[in-house]
Amino acid sequence: MFRKYKRLIIYKIKKKNNIDFHEDSEKFTLDYLFNFYGSDKAHKFSGGSGHGFSEYYEKELKDKKNMSINILEIGSFSGASAAAFAKYFPLSKIYCLDINITKFIYKSKNIKVFGLDASNKNEILNFFNKINISKDDEFFDIIIDDGSHKLSDILFSFNFLFRNLKSSGHYIIEDYKYPNYFEHLNNCSDIKIDKLLYNLENKIPFTSSFFNREQQELLIKGIDKIKTYKGSGEHSDIAFIKKN
Repeated sequence: MFRKYKRLIIYKIKKKNNIDFHEDSEKFTLDYLFNFYGSDKAHKFSGGSGHGFSEYYEKELKDKKNMSINILEIGSFSGASAAAFAKYFPLSKIYCLDINITKFIYKSKNIKVFGLDASNKNEILNFFNKINISKDDEFFDIIIDDGSHKLSDILFSFNFLFRNLKSSGHYIIEDYKYPNYFEHLNNCSDIKIDKLLYNLENKIPFTSSFFNREQQELLIKGIDKIKTYKGSGEHSDIAFIKKN
């Protein structure tokens, strides 16, 4: 608890770059914005080669570009992708969740930052209370899981938060195959995400300690379509799950 408050204090006193004073322009692509703010979702960014997810974000979400939308981002780190989304979706409100918010370097009237463990049910419920929604409210138009990439965390978040999507909303899982590639992220004996998505798309029941039969049926009925893409990196995979 002390560490959490210490991080909050550091976040509050840390000088940040106010992106509200940056140029707004329709000509900026999402890839340009990811690159400009330093997000590895771009093909290239300050750290080198990125995941190249930008083109898929634009392809799947371009219809929401000028809509008033709510975005939930799990795993925001420095806020680079949140800053890019705030510029690309100018009418959006972006809710950023990260266990360590001391790295956050951007601010905007449209970005709200919360320091919490997104795999902790009580902390998520407390977050919902702070933004005045219930655990069953369909509030978000886009939910992005770019968090720990641990299998247990991905499964927990998807099961707990998919219900909070609005109709036609997108639940996005970045690097969803990381538990397949990296043993330390395969931290539980449960269904892998690629297999989960296959079963959901093909309406096949599966065995999981995270999803009971009723929850599986609700997911199967609630999903409109699933799109998966291979990014530009060897281990770059992204899934877009659209709600009915």
